[in-house]
Amino acid sequence: MRKIIPVILFLILVLGFVLRFYKVKEIPPSLNWDEVSIAYNAYSILKTGKDEWNQSFPIHFKAYGEYKLPVQIYLSIPGIYLFGLNELGVRITPVIYGTLTVLAMFFLGRALFQSNLVGLISSFLLAVSPWHIQLTRASFESSLATLWVILGISFLVKGFFTKKWFVISMIPFGLSVFTYNSARIFTPLLLLVIFLLYRKSLVKFRKIVVISIVVFTIILLPLAPYLFSGERSARYKLVSITDDLGLIPRINENRGFSRLPQPLPRLVHNKITYVGFYFARNYLAHFTPQFLFISGAPHKQHHVQNIGELYYFQAPFLIIGLVALFYLKHRFKGLLLSWLLLSFIPVSVTNDSIPHALRTLIAAPFYQLVCAFGFYISFGWIKKWKAVAKISVGALLVIIIAVSISYYLNEYYNVYPKTYSRDWQYGYKQALDYIGKHRNDYDEIVFSRTYGEPHMFTLFFLNYDPSKYQTNPNLVRFETHDWVRVLRFDKFYFPDLGDEGTQFADIVKQNPGKKLLFIGKTEDFPKEIPRLLSVDFLDGKRAFDIIEVTP
Repeated sequence: MRKIIPVILFLILVLGFVLRFYKVKEIPPSLNWDEVSIAYNAYSILKTGKDEWNQSFPIHFKAYGEYKLPVQIYLSIPGIYLFGLNELGVRITPVIYGTLTVLAMFFLGRALFQSNLVGLISSFLLAVSPWHIQLTRASFESSLATLWVILGISFLVKGFFTKKWFVISMIPFGLSVFTYNSARIFTPLLLLVIFLLYRKSLVKFRKIVVISIVVFTIILLPLAPYLFSGERSARYKLVSITDDLGLIPRINENRGFSRLPQPLPRLVHNKITYVGFYFARNYLAHFTPQFLFISGAPHKQHHVQNIGELYYFQAPFLIIGLVALFYLKHRFKGLLLSWLLLSFIPVSVTNDSIPHALRTLIAAPFYQLVCAFGFYISFGWIKKWKAVAKISVGALLVIIIAVSISYYLNEYYNVYPKTYSRDWQYGYKQALDYIGKHRNDYDEIVFSRTYGEPHMFTLFFLNYDPSKYQTNPNLVRFETHDWVRVLRFDKFYFPDLGDEGTQFADIVKQNPGKKLLFIGKTEDFPKEIPRLLSVDFLDGKRAFDIIEVTP
């Protein structure tokens, strides 16, 4: 049996890699604006040692004003170096670390449950997980943070048997904090809770614990300047349920509609009750059958719609695994449950679409591990059955699993790209292919920012020289509510053609005698002007029209 385990694990890794690599350049159907931002900053570091803001090897990348964390960007450099600034160069990195996460799951499952079978099953479940596949075929920081968390917990568990692993575990835990914002809350909380839960065991080798704390603190030292700067709150302000633009108006509105006698409206509707209610609502939304098994997350980039984050067939084994954790008084029950319960705290203080698959991906391995434990317990029962019953149940289970996975894969590879290409900012590449061939024919190129961040797609798909962009004399940026927009660089102009004063006729009037190229929505331009090119979303609806104005 031991000889076949490496073979099975290898096959699972091949499956995990294929499911993440197959058609990765075409599915998801386009790079989104975060992917091109991560990639162009990695390209800029590769070529110049500076980011798009002309900062040398930064710890935080200002990007669109939300200050991206560094690990994903720096780890994207090798892929871009090998394959170029294109879809494969960007997405090969998540494909590789997504596959490595599948491998890491085997070792974590084996360490937690002292069983190769649990390790193999948990690894397989993650390899075919809709939750994990979706977020490791595109460049999402949360999926890389999930790898670091799995490695950190795996090493930490080994530390209970061999003390040096406690210290080693601090390295991936520290890297998770520099990878994704949710991990900045989750990781320190998890370590604190583990220390409290297992303090009687840890006190026996307090020197190692102290060294581990020192190592973790040293790793986090580069965060110190960030904590005392405006960068710390930039991203939080954009997504927080306590945002200044919405909190007070919503409280006042609730007070105004209240029929309670004074002063009860003020006691019922205030910051504490408001934040408490929305936190609880957001938190509990991630434990519903709708999120886990039926419809999944509503954000269309983060999940195939109308399919759960977990497969239906996992539900009974999840329940069996959870019951067994308590009934058998498993040593690491506290660690596992803390992992789950703490995973949803960071997202619960945000006002984004809830439930949220991206910001809670850290929880996905927990479900695979407990389901695998449930499978393991079930196999123990089935072993005692008669041969006919074993074969029948085994065959039925294999069929159910195969049908479930096949249905998801068909939805993901065949239906999802066509239905949701607009949500992936599809069309920029096709428009910029035309621009790249004809840019020298025009005095100014006007690209509407209707769909968001056209300047970054322009930089990416034109492979624009980072050194020229960093010091471009025509570069004009402006900030709005902690978000940075680029209005101009080189001969490119990025207005919103739907705004008053920057509509098509206004720009033509402001540029007499110039040959202009316009890219925007169909309704941005008069119907009588001929289109040089039209770009459609994959569902046939119009994305962009390209027209020209000559003197």
